[in-house]
Amino acid sequence: MSQGNEIHKMADVLGLEEDRSGYTVLRFSQKIARGLPLRSVEHVHKIVAPRYRGFSTLVITKQTLVRRRKKGEPLSQTESERLARIARVWSMAKGVYKDEELTRTFLMRPHQLLEGRVPLEVAAENEYGAEAVMEILGRLKYGSAA
Repeated sequence: MSQGNEIHKMADVLGLEEDRSGYTVLRFSQKIARGLPLRSVEHVHKIVAPRYRGFSTLVITKQTLVRRRKKGEPLSQTESERLARIARVWSMAKGVYKDEELTRTFLMRPHQLLEGRVPLEVAAENEYGAEAVMEILGRLKYGSAA
């Protein structure tokens, strides 16, 4: 998948409005650095894990979310990066499974190559966790043991 196509898919998952001149990696990076809108958390939740009750806490604490809503503030850069990682992993997993329910099953079920941990939670932790999940997806996509 080309980077431009990957960025476009991530922007869709995040519920971002189309950039007039199109999203480039640099523009997407700048958007994340400035902070994604709070509505992106809800948008990703509905797409990626609609039955996961504590989804927003993978991205932001409840207290901070309430405070940001009251003040109309966006996510921080760190929270935005976390949410973008989830969107990136979702996009890659959906490319492998081609079906939303199968994709959700993969992301929500403990995986032996992640020491029995849930891929969605591992991916949300940090970039290395996301890479571990994407490595498994790459193995699945290209027919290696996963």
